Amino acid sequence: MNRKLIPIALFTIALSVTIRLRGGVVINADPSNYRACLRNLKPGDTLTLAAGTYSRLPIIGLNGTPTAWITITGPNSGPPAVIAGEAEYDTVDILNSSYVAIENLRIDSLGIPGAFGISTKGHEENVTHHIRIEGNTLVGQNGGQQTDAISTKSPTWGWIIRYNQILGAGTGLYLGDSDGTQPFVNGVIEHNLVKDTIGYNMEIKDQNSIPDVPGMPAGPTSTIIRNNVFVKNDQPSPDGDRPNLMVSAFPGTGTGSLNMYEIYGNYFLHNRREALFQGSGRISLHDNIFVDGPDSYPAVVLRKQNNPLKIALVYNNTVYTSGKGIYFGTRAQIYDAVVGNLVFASVPISGQIMQQSNNVVDSVAKAPEYVKSPAFAGAMDFYPLAGQCQGGPLDLSNFDTDTDYSVDFNGTSKVEGKGATVYRGAYAGEGSNPGWGLRVGVKAPAPPAPKREATLVWLSPASGQAGSTVQLSLSGADFAPKATVAVSGTGVEISNVKVESTSRITATLRIAVGTASGVRGVTVSTPSGMSNAANFRINARKPKG
Repeated sequence: MNRKLIPIALFTIALSVTIRLRGGVVINADPSNYRACLRNLKPGDTLTLAAGTYSRLPIIGLNGTPTAWITITGPNSGPPAVIAGEAEYDTVDILNSSYVAIENLRIDSLGIPGAFGISTKGHEENVTHHIRIEGNTLVGQNGGQQTDAISTKSPTWGWIIRYNQILGAGTGLYLGDSDGTQPFVNGVIEHNLVKDTIGYNMEIKDQNSIPDVPGMPAGPTSTIIRNNVFVKNDQPSPDGDRPNLMVSAFPGTGTGSLNMYEIYGNYFLHNRREALFQGSGRISLHDNIFVDGPDSYPAVVLRKQNNPLKIALVYNNTVYTSGKGIYFGTRAQIYDAVVGNLVFASVPISGQIMQQSNNVVDSVAKAPEYVKSPAFAGAMDFYPLAGQCQGGPLDLSNFDTDTDYSVDFNGTSKVEGKGATVYRGAYAGEGSNPGWGLRVGVKAPAPPAPKREATLVWLSPASGQAGSTVQLSLSGADFAPKATVAVSGTGVEISNVKVESTSRITATLRIAVGTASGVRGVTVSTPSGMSNAANFRINARKPKG
């Protein structure tokens, strides 16, 4: 929404002050009149709630547009606008609404059993999509393990849930319904703190099918879970112990069957009775940090739950736990890869894994030989010591469709330090950690950076013989439509350069017969500059006979 002021007229309706903006108005409301103001919101409008206590927030039939969202916000600083719970109601109830942002509120369910914090219910009769929940604090959803801070029990898509603090809920985020009929699709959950829940910090339920609801995405989509902090404590879970995060399978066939979960950059801390993470379906799990799982159960579990595990891509994670580390309870039906992880555990990597390579594993006792300050609680730092947690370049080309596959837990390019992906675990560096320090708080975003030059992660093949023609595939990030490819030295002609995506280029190399053997540097140039150089080896031509 464009908030730039244009010539305005001020007028008063009851106790609210309305300021006209391009495409909408800002309405200042208080507990005495906010319900009347809610009913009249139009696309582009912003309802600003003054500090005070408000009895519930019903969002019913509010529909912005893709370019003019409706925003409901509390103060940016100072005393909050508190949305208070009430028995037999959810505290913020969303019905048949879209393109609505809920920001900067304190949502307090007052410990009332069953009074969810933010909720959408009603199954297919409630078409609710493109909701943004940002910068809120959710408390008082501790009336029981089944009381959720954020819950969706209708088909939903396009939700963004970010920069929220969910403190002490029964369940933090419960997305979808227990019978698998109300899918949560194409969402982004990022930079949230979910702490001290009775049950799950977060769960996304199985999806039996995707209903034929107008606007529901029909093509493959990803739900992204990134840069969150998921923390459990040791309070009892009377309805059963639960993982910090659990994601379940997509539909087996048809619409939605090719969807993915992309889970990266998250910090998982403490769960002494269940896994820190458990997943089934189609999952990419990379550049996360897992600390302090149970003694008697694995910290990271991939397996069939109600439905099969199909794809499991597990790479560049750091795991530090007294029990098992990464464990596959069942084999992935289509594909798996466990690559480039750093795992300190009693049994670091185990189970029905088809492909694992280039992991660094050791015991918890040996972790101080690899990373700066490993610990299960308090101050901790898993950044690699100088010269540690490294190996040969990793082939990440199988993951180049994953969002941010080429950056580490800090958002730093994996090739920045060494020109290739050589670090194991969630950090691509050594010495002093330049990024966010691990703590129980909202993970800060990486500092804004100028437009990045292209990153070149992998070449396939990585060598060719003099006198041959090589069909080269380049994997990386930030490739622009008119990117060019160059090879250092002489004797190599490049043609047929095709930018297939922002992460993949193909090209033809013709290596002259008399070209000297040795290593050449391959680079990609875009309007933002030249990439790092990836090594391509030219081998001498084999004599005939």
